[in-house]
Amino acid sequence: MKEWKEAELRAEGYEIWNGKITNADLDMSDHGCITMWLSIEGNGCGVCYGGICLGKGYVGAKTFSSSRNSMIYIMRIMDVLGVSKFNNLKGQYVRVAAKSIGSPVKIIGNIIRDKWFDADSCFEPNDILKEYLE
Repeated sequence: MKEWKEAELRAEGYEIWNGKITNADLDMSDHGCITMWLSIEGNGCGVCYGGICLGKGYVGAKTFSSSRNSMIYIMRIMDVLGVSKFNNLKGQYVRVAAKSIGSPVKIIGNIIRDKWFDADSCFEPNDILKEYLE
């Protein structure tokens, strides 16, 4: 798993801004998989963080499956943001690293400590898609 520092992110061309999580949601409606979303507002804009398929299933499904790292993904986000309950993510302040306005947000960080989570480094390339299709 990639461990970033703020200086490295800036050197790679990331813009860093502060935001507040206005919603934290686990959702498996209408798309056959479970996803986690964080809505973040700050820097004059709002972004959604997450949306990665963490497992296959839906209400009423006969079987459920998940990616190997799905729970690690959620736990790393909670750890970086310093909460021990998922529901406590809402209202937390967070640092956001993005290449530019409008680009997908893949990296978030602790508001005080130089501690970051890179969603892409939690999964091997195509890991989620491969497991979702199995």
